Amino acid sequence: MKRIFQILLFIFTLGHLSAQSEDFQKELYIGFGGGALSSSIDFQPSKLQMFNMGIHAGVSAKYITEKNLGLLLEINYAQKGWAEEFETQPDLSYSRALHYVEMPFMTHVYFGNKVRFVINAGPQIGFLFADNATMSDSFKTYLSEAVSSSPDDPSVAQYTADLKRFDYGITGGAGIEFKSGIGNFQLEGRYYFGLGDVFENRKSKNNIFNRSANRNIVAKLTYFFKL
Repeated sequence: MKRIFQILLFIFTLGHLSAQSEDFQKELYIGFGGGALSSSIDFQPSKLQMFNMGIHAGVSAKYITEKNLGLLLEINYAQKGWAEEFETQPDLSYSRALHYVEMPFMTHVYFGNKVRFVINAGPQIGFLFADNATMSDSFKTYLSEAVSSSPDDPSVAQYTADLKRFDYGITGGAGIEFKSGIGNFQLEGRYYFGLGDVFENRKSKNNIFNRSANRNIVAKLTYFFKL
């Protein structure tokens, strides 16, 4: 996975170093927008989950360097996490909300003029600045008893272990941009494939998970104005 990340980062950088054209009128846009985020965690060993819905919002800077090609940088707030599903014990419920500041660095490709089909893709980094758990009273009782009897059991430690603050991965998506007299409106769907882990995993003596990476789907609307 790290090799894939390095290759995409190289292509991303090379494309913008070569994207120079003296005849093209470059464009710079600032934007802001938001939408909904559906998240889960790629746990290995896997656990039964429901999709967790959250908020995705932030600011953008888009620089069109030549025809059909540009650079898109963003700073976003993303509410991620997971919600566990207990099929045989419906009185139990547990969910964990993860609050990130994210910075994707994307190549922006577009086709069209007034109405543009757009593709955005590139690496992304994130910083976890807060998290909180929500659980039923029955789960609180179960967890308290489990921690007292087996605090080092991985099935118990996952609810008390610290989370990693830094996250990284690859994001990409496609959408439609509408140009108007008051600015541009971009409607986009995007997918994030996390390469980092939420928990300290492989190097831990008491392994909780072999893998615990973010997986997110975002639907967002962004308004851009030209500088």
